[in-house]
Amino acid sequence: MTGASGVVRAAAVVRGTLLNVAAVLGSACIVLVVLALVFHISLIMFRTGSMSPRIPTGSLAVVKEIPAQDARVGQVVTVDRPGALPVTHRVVSSQPIPGGLTRLVLKGDANRAADPDPYQVRTVRLVLWAVPGLAYAVVWLSNPFVLGALTLAVAALIVWVLWPRDETGRRGRHAEGS
Repeated sequence: MTGASGVVRAAAVVRGTLLNVAAVLGSACIVLVVLALVFHISLIMFRTGSMSPRIPTGSLAVVKEIPAQDARVGQVVTVDRPGALPVTHRVVSSQPIPGGLTRLVLKGDANRAADPDPYQVRTVRLVLWAVPGLAYAVVWLSNPFVLGALTLAVAALIVWVLWPRDETGRRGRHAEGS
């Protein structure tokens, strides 16, 4: 194996590996989106420290929508509030009320007192697990300049991997015309 053919083979291995990694990551993203839709799972970001130290500011949590009547004392749930941002706190008490609603009293772990008013809800989002600091990465990745740069990088990678080559591995040349 000559030096040039070794480089061509190495480049082919790198191209193939990058293409396979991209295909696996793309497939994983599609599967995760379908699973999230089917099982009512979503992500929430913590902007305050009301649940510290267990869930500090900047955490990203995976949550699953459940009937409010299934929320148990001690669980951490997210409750939607009309005209305001959702609140994520620990269940202090739960009581069924007429109309298929549940009255929940919630309290942030870092707060001295429970939330001033109980929440009357049909569904809540149960916090399954949280990763401290990951919300900062999500916010950074959602910056339009970062998204644009990532899009250009992925497009360049795809062009590089899929660009036609001749038998020797050179781009854009034909063996007869060399």
